[in-house]
Amino acid sequence: MDSIDVALYISYTLTILAGLAAIVFPIINSVNDPKSMAKAGAGLAALLVVFLISWAISGNEVTAAYLEFEVDAGLSKFIGGLLTMMYILTGVALLGIVYTEVSKAIK
Repeated sequence: MDSIDVALYISYTLTILAGLAAIVFPIINSVNDPKSMAKAGAGLAALLVVFLISWAISGNEVTAAYLEFEVDAGLSKFIGGLLTMMYILTGVALLGIVYTEVSKAIK
């Protein structure tokens, strides 16, 4: 059983290192090109706007099943906003794929 534990700890460590590298290296590369940081900021702002719209239209219902997991009205609204945001972004991605394929077929 100890070898399984060691392998799990190694995989945890490698996953954390990969996550840090995925965050740190783009930041290091974008310091040399400030325009790329502005584009990244615009992308984050767009995601924030989509989340705020999603959060505003989501409900805050709490049922008895939710209370079992200690979910209150605020957390319910936050989770609903995240789910709605995921639906919107999935729809936008699918529309983008369809548009790309149709425009390629027309050319």
